[in-house]
Amino acid sequence: MSAAARPAEALFIGLDVGTQSVKLVAYHAASRRIVATHGQPLELIAGNDGSREQEAQWWIDAIRACFGKLDPAQRAAVVAIGVSGQQHGFVPLDAQGNVLAPAKLWCDTSTSGECDEIMSAAGGEATCVTLAGNPILAGYTASKLPWTRKHRPEVYARLATILLPHDYVNFWLTGQRWMEYGDASGTGWLDVRTRTWSREMLAATDSDTNLADFLPPLVEADASFGIASNIADELGLPHGVIVAAGGGDNMMAAIGTGNVAPGVLTMSLGTSGTLFACADFPVVDENAGWAAFCSSTGGWLPLICTMNCTVATENVAKMFGFSTREGDTVLEGTKPGADGLVMLPFFNGERTPNLPDARASLHGMDMANLTRGNVYRAAMEGATYALRNGFDALRSAGMTFDSIRLTGGGSHSATWRQMVADVFDLPVQVPQQAEGAAFGGALQALWAFERANGNGTSIADIARDHVQVDASTAAKPNADAVAAYATHYQAFLTYLDAAQTLYAPHPNTAR
Repeated sequence: MSAAARPAEALFIGLDVGTQSVKLVAYHAASRRIVATHGQPLELIAGNDGSREQEAQWWIDAIRACFGKLDPAQRAAVVAIGVSGQQHGFVPLDAQGNVLAPAKLWCDTSTSGECDEIMSAAGGEATCVTLAGNPILAGYTASKLPWTRKHRPEVYARLATILLPHDYVNFWLTGQRWMEYGDASGTGWLDVRTRTWSREMLAATDSDTNLADFLPPLVEADASFGIASNIADELGLPHGVIVAAGGGDNMMAAIGTGNVAPGVLTMSLGTSGTLFACADFPVVDENAGWAAFCSSTGGWLPLICTMNCTVATENVAKMFGFSTREGDTVLEGTKPGADGLVMLPFFNGERTPNLPDARASLHGMDMANLTRGNVYRAAMEGATYALRNGFDALRSAGMTFDSIRLTGGGSHSATWRQMVADVFDLPVQVPQQAEGAAFGGALQALWAFERANGNGTSIADIARDHVQVDASTAAKPNADAVAAYATHYQAFLTYLDAAQTLYAPHPNTAR
């Protein structure tokens, strides 16, 4: 890689605007070191109807706080910023760029009825897959618009621009509005095969309005924009800083874990659980077994997303009065299968499988197994089994993988790393850079900076040079545990079948 265009002290900032916090990493590319990591927690507005919202201003305030924790000399060395954001959020702006309402988030299931309405208007789930590559599932951006029309008509009347969370942060940083293909494919409106907005899906969402007028221009993954001078001054940054295209948190985590070439599988154990792979062609499943997304590197990112992962372990830890940081200690003495306890961890409803109205449940309780260790293990196993169920769909399509790159908060647990290796029967690697999405933002910023300065460096070259795995946290499958989990996983699937009958989604026309 040519470094002639960047000063030796140059820092690349990755921002990850998540559900629980905003995280900032400052990466010194010349020495391959993260020189600073800062975070700021976020609140969540939760309703009994399944609504999950945040004020967009909270993200900005948290970003300001994170930059404020950087040493002034570090801020002066920043040359580029890449923003990762929670996918699917709906940020409505008026013509002057003012936010009109709290942002409805990816984990908001209050719009599940609108999902059905859109798919019915389009001709059914299968037609949606034909038109755009994906159905409209709970949490997707598309369903949030008709919900707003019904429940916040004053917002709908003033709506001028629809942005996703990372788009809004980019807008604040630069004063410009755009979307890139990776995050845009999570709206439900982008035809992932042609990388264009589907007129049919837009019309199915709102037949009275040309929704294309509300969507900003689409840009390539290596695009870049200049930071607004007033924002640079406020944050203590140079005026020449560029802002990369950014992307959804899963797309950025793919970059941050080196998942930028076919054959790699990344698993993120965060608030949601995700599995995703890289492809150089659209990977669409006619049965909608996975999300057929674009990547934020110019390719495609077939993705499995469950809406409940660390949500499950955190809820159990809270119930028993301990911290998840103590989780591995609590699990000492437990064994695969949790003595027969099985949890369906659907605290937020579920997307994969499509059960937006589902609730969490605990099965197999007897007089001896209802201990805090077993319940905590059942939560961890249930979240892992749910991802394994999605993995089976990818594997049935002929995709093969040699190992799993693990990221997210759950990757800090040695027990969970070993559990993933045993349940999936694959070796597990953990990148040295723990904040995969934020680090991916920093690497995309490096890529955009190199491109803006005339260097033809590819994102694959950058990932190969900068993503390193931590050998001390690797896990290999244990043959006995693999065999045990093969049985316990089948028990989970049995209970899941019952839940699918109990919580079947609203009928939404023929498939």
